[in-house]
Amino acid sequence: MNANALHLTLALFAATTAPWAAAQDSFPNKPVRFVNNFPAGGPSDLLARSVAAVLQDTLKQTFVVENKAGAAGNIGAADVAKSAPDGHTVLFGIDTVFTVNPYLYNNMTFKTADFRPVVVMASSGLLVGVHPGTGIKTLAGMIEAGKTKGLNFSSAGSGSPGHLAVEVIKEATPAKITHVPYRGNTPAVTAVLSGEVDGGVLATPGMLPHVQAGKITALAVTSRQRSRLAPELPTVGEAGLKALEQEVLYLVMAPAATPDAVVQTLQKHIIDALKRPDVQVRMANLDLFYEGLTGAQASQRIEALHTRYGPIVKATGMKVE
Repeated sequence: MNANALHLTLALFAATTAPWAAAQDSFPNKPVRFVNNFPAGGPSDLLARSVAAVLQDTLKQTFVVENKAGAAGNIGAADVAKSAPDGHTVLFGIDTVFTVNPYLYNNMTFKTADFRPVVVMASSGLLVGVHPGTGIKTLAGMIEAGKTKGLNFSSAGSGSPGHLAVEVIKEATPAKITHVPYRGNTPAVTAVLSGEVDGGVLATPGMLPHVQAGKITALAVTSRQRSRLAPELPTVGEAGLKALEQEVLYLVMAPAATPDAVVQTLQKHIIDALKRPDVQVRMANLDLFYEGLTGAQASQRIEALHTRYGPIVKATGMKVE
């Protein structure tokens, strides 16, 4: 290539890349959508709104939380997967879309490889609770009751963390538990309250007020550490059933081709937001534990859960209904 041709090539490259480089440097340069792929009012939605409010202030741009629920989170994830990889549309959800759904759905319109982690923000366990009318007082008692007469347990929907938790219990213990899916955490809790089902494995904040009122008997939490909202409750590990440990990861994912510079900007500002005292209080009220994982650490944590859950889904015949 002669010098003139080389100069022309470099000039054309500069002309075509300069606008994109400028767009990265000025990110965000238009409103940002946080697509939350579960209904409004749940833990991931409330966390998204807390973070969005902080980023709107620090980055001087509009951040909008848009709820796109359905198909155990697949609808919202598919929206983000086909969005422009410029950081202005990202997924704000939980890990099961990537760790459980690939085993449950044969017709997913996206792959985990279509995304890159921005940050694994937090984790939480679930609360195992039963209707007082069952007479069950402990996790061991629940397993015995499930073994001798069978139990019905609610969850927030097919493919939800609670559904997976029921299948984990069925796989790791002799208990016979029938999964009953509902459309969200609130109706699933209501089913336990009314005695429509024997119990449920559900988000702690939704269960706890009824535990405190004596209308639900709490048995344990599924996290590795005790709940900050109910520190008197044992973990499943402390109850001698470490195999029942299960945590939900709250994460932000961007389209795979999103530039490093844009991802790093989002990472920095989201992590800074999570460390703010007011957001820390909100996380504590949601029973969330800060994680702050990025890059390879985030990918490895997600992949570890994906690897763990595959055999459970297959062994139990877990399916969407």
